[in-house]
Amino acid sequence: MADEDGLEAVSMRRLGQRLAVDPMSLYHHIGDKDDLLDAMADMVIAGIDLPDPGPSWPATLRVTIMAARTTMLRHPWAATVLARRRDPGPATLSYMDRIMGILRDGGVSLELTHHALHLLGSRVLGFSQDLFVDRSDARPDPAAAAAMAAAFAATHPYVAEMALGVTHEGGLGGCDDDVEFAFALEVLLDGLARRAA
Repeated sequence: MADEDGLEAVSMRRLGQRLAVDPMSLYHHIGDKDDLLDAMADMVIAGIDLPDPGPSWPATLRVTIMAARTTMLRHPWAATVLARRRDPGPATLSYMDRIMGILRDGGVSLELTHHALHLLGSRVLGFSQDLFVDRSDARPDPAAAAAMAAAFAATHPYVAEMALGVTHEGGLGGCDDDVEFAFALEVLLDGLARRAA
């Protein structure tokens, strides 16, 4: 239901209808909707196709995280649930143990492993919390974009420069989240590898 219609479409009543059971009977198996969402998110993490070890810990970590990203893109609602969870579920805990194992088995110190988890943040699970929501669906026509950039240029010259020059779709267009995710991951892993060496 979440994959088809979004997180807002998930309810115990609707789930009961989909399963052809009384929605109240679901509460014998799951505490409430939050518990259901946590279990769903944990199932997404359990579905990450974990690759075989690569030639180095950065290579293994890179392909593992990109596999997580592939999984998260199939379930776009999961990032919202994972971002607000307090405690990891069993699959998430196992996945995090694997991430830490890649670093530790690769010779990364415990202290740097700790810093790496903070540095990588949600990227470890295949998504990132951006500073601003990029609305690639809201593209002004070229004349409107030029007028907007001209207005920005007087008071916010660097915003205007960025808006016109460094997007993946042309002036004031949206960014390519996959490109930006991979770029950030490369920079972070390169820095961690230098520190570890």
